[in-house]
This record gives sequence, C-alpha cells and structure tokens, in this order.
Amino acid sequence: MAGKPKGRSFGAQPVADLASKILDPVLRKRAGISVALVQSWEEIVGERIARSSLPEKIVWPRRMSEGDPFEPAMLIVACEGMAALALQHETGEVISRVNAFLGFAAVGRIRILQKPVAVDAPRRPRGPARLDENDAAYVKSLTREIESDDLRDALERLGAEVIGAKRRTA
Repeated sequence: MAGKPKGRSFGAQPVADLASKILDPVLRKRAGISVALVQSWEEIVGERIARSSLPEKIVWPRRMSEGDPFEPAMLIVACEGMAALALQHETGEVISRVNAFLGFAAVGRIRILQKPVAVDAPRRPRGPARLDENDAAYVKSLTREIESDDLRDALERLGAEVIGAKRRTA
C-alpha cells in the first residue's frame, strides 16, 4: 500500500512557518539575520528595550581564507531616542542573551542606529463583553443544565465573548 511521500506534509501548516521558510533564506542573504531573531526580540531583550528597538542585520567580518579564525559578528539595532542610551548601557547583557538565543558566540558587539522604529503597541485587554438582556438570557438558556457552577460560569463568559465579538465585527 502506498503511503504519503517522505518529506512532504499535506496537512495544514501555520502561515508563520511557511513565511519563515520563504523569508529566512532571503533575510540571511540580505541582512545576515533570521526571522526567529526578529520575532523573539522581546523575549531576548525584554519588553522595555523591545518597545523602541529592532534588530536590523548582522554584519559578519570578511574572512580571507577558510583557515582564518572565527570572529564574532556585529549586530546592528535600530533604536529610538533615549532608548538608545538605555540599550548602550545594557549592550553586554543583550549580546549574551542574543548569543544564548543563537546557541553560539555569534555576536561580539552592537552598533546602534538612532531612527524611528515602528513597533506595534501592546494590546490592552478589552474586558468582558456587555450583552443586552435577550443575548444574556439566550446564553443562560444554553448553559442552564450544566451542573458544575465553575464550568457553567466559564461557558457563559465564553458565550458572551463570542456574541460580543460577532457584534464588533459586524
């Protein structure tokens, strides 16, 4: 019986994984950087620094021959205003965190470029959805027969969020 060919996946895949497979080679060639480093920047450097900075590229020193010893690269980071000063004071820590993320001593120094950085604003929690009396009664009627109070309350909150989300997008 013939199975599916090895190495091919026919199931659904996250778009981020597909984009990474396409973009990683391009970014490595053009900027010497991977999508994973950019995506994980906040986890690497912390929320305070990540709010106003982004890694732009990694510049590797030129080697004249294969026998030349390995030299670490320079990480170029775009940073806004006063955050550049904070990043400058923490370069040693940032270098060690980036190297830990990459798995080897890839980066030896950081060059800071002061320029505007477009970073998404953090999302604020919306709070629970407010339903009118008819929708609230409908949700309660669906969960009426559930014996567990905790489960019933959780499902009522979920129902309110689902109905509230449908209203917001309509």
